[in-house]
Amino acid sequence: MSLPARDHDRTPAGASAPARDTTPAGASAPAGASAPAGTSAPAGETTPAGTSAHAGAPAPTGTPAPSAPAGSSPVPAGTPAPGQDRSPADRPRQAGLVPTAEGLRDAAARRGAPGRNAVVMTMGALHEGHATLIRAARARVGEDGFVVVTVFVNPLQFGAGEDLDRYPRTLDADLELALGAGASVVFAPSVDEVYPGGEPQVRVTAGPMGERLEGASRPGHFDGMLTVVAKLLHLTAPDLALFGQKDAQQLALIRRMVRDLNFPVEVVGVETVREEDGLALSSRNRYLSAGERRTALALSRALFAGRERLAAQEALRARADALPNGRDRAGNRAEALSRLGEARAAADAHAVAQAAECAGAGAVRAAARAVLDEAAKAEPPLTLDYLALVDPADFTEVADDHDGEAVLAVAARVGSTRLIDNIPLRFGPPSPESPTLGATK
Repeated sequence: MSLPARDHDRTPAGASAPARDTTPAGASAPAGASAPAGTSAPAGETTPAGTSAHAGAPAPTGTPAPSAPAGSSPVPAGTPAPGQDRSPADRPRQAGLVPTAEGLRDAAARRGAPGRNAVVMTMGALHEGHATLIRAARARVGEDGFVVVTVFVNPLQFGAGEDLDRYPRTLDADLELALGAGASVVFAPSVDEVYPGGEPQVRVTAGPMGERLEGASRPGHFDGMLTVVAKLLHLTAPDLALFGQKDAQQLALIRRMVRDLNFPVEVVGVETVREEDGLALSSRNRYLSAGERRTALALSRALFAGRERLAAQEALRARADALPNGRDRAGNRAEALSRLGEARAAADAHAVAQAAECAGAGAVRAAARAVLDEAAKAEPPLTLDYLALVDPADFTEVADDHDGEAVLAVAARVGSTRLIDNIPLRFGPPSPESPTLGATK
């Protein structure tokens, strides 16, 4: 989810992997030592004969050793496929990793510090965008604070045919990145831990805002997202919850839920982190081939084109307002200048007046769409899902004469990968506070 928010498993410079405790509770000997009779291995590490043993430990007498290709080590049954980590319930204990709600409560109680609590909710496959959120959380709560990073791939927010099974699971790298960026613990529960009775019978409903844009493309997605966010807010009990602006509709819905249902938490939006070429960081970027990535850059280019068009028209608006008779009478001033023979000044006044009248949300949309239309002709092509310029309060389209905050949002598919992006915009004079960024309580 910024739960957003998910891509290159980067490790901050100087960060090292946390030490593992290789003797899980209930196991009698570390890997490589002979285990007393009757002891069992961590879940998922059974020998082919059906007896349990630590990986690397001798098999009980009379049990044939598993065969392996020459030069290779035996692979325990239950070992995840390459690129897919073990589930939290099946792994040895690691410093900083908490797989249960009870363990999370114990970790919070043990810290003994009076500082504030913050949470950063993710679906794993962490990248620099997530690290930015974690660093922001640490900065907000200080050294005495408690920062929880949740890693949970929530099945409720994946629809039929979506990439739940394909979604990358890289918990070892996630743990290293999170702790290196300032997390106190990583809460990585199993599905059974979050939904112990199966799929919940009572869920949070996103309402009309959840049926627009992403909600229209992914029915039920936001209901599932809000349900798990509500559960994780209860389980982590934070003072602050930080989310990425990249998932702008998600952020707006979380703010609405917190406000409408009186959650005692401050919601903080953090600016989107981008690659050097402008592509917004996402865990799904890893699915893109080199050619698909080139085409995908059209998403950010379209947003930037819309922003540049808005900046140009706001500059013209300012010039029009600065005319002696004001923007509304710019045409009359141009006629007066023309009668006086000041043709050059008259032409300038006409241009400013006309540009000010033609400016608006429609011009911003048109500038962005022109970039996307070109990308649709590329190879491989971009398939547009939506381009929208919306009010951040309810994600309805803004009128052409809109003044105030707006979000320019785009979703498209390149190959088999669906990507989203957005940027906040401001129509009219600057405002001291912006609902699209910053904090809401």
